[in-house]
Amino acid sequence: MNRETGATISTVEHIGQSISDILTTRLGTRVMRREYGSLLPELVDQPFNDVTRLRVYAASVMAIMRWEPRVSVTRVQLHGATLQGQVVIDIEGRILDRNQALNMSLPLQLGGGV
Repeated sequence: MNRETGATISTVEHIGQSISDILTTRLGTRVMRREYGSLLPELVDQPFNDVTRLRVYAASVMAIMRWEPRVSVTRVQLHGATLQGQVVIDIEGRILDRNQALNMSLPLQLGGGV
């Protein structure tokens, strides 16, 4: 189910919605599930260099591996980071129960929104 409209969505769309939620949720903010989320929101104010890029990749893969058991991630790529905290993450992998390739591009809002 689409979290914004309540409409029916496909499995791939639901996986994308789930991954987006996982990556944009700050650790410690979910009641009764304090470990849920990722370290990505913590990296928003870091200098945008190779070290931060590597941390983004590691934080993304670790969070997806832990909280989205339907997929196996093989590649994460970061695109289009802006000063407002907007970023696009490309994710490649497999949907495990279908043994189907997964290629998605997720726009994320990690900073404060306007």
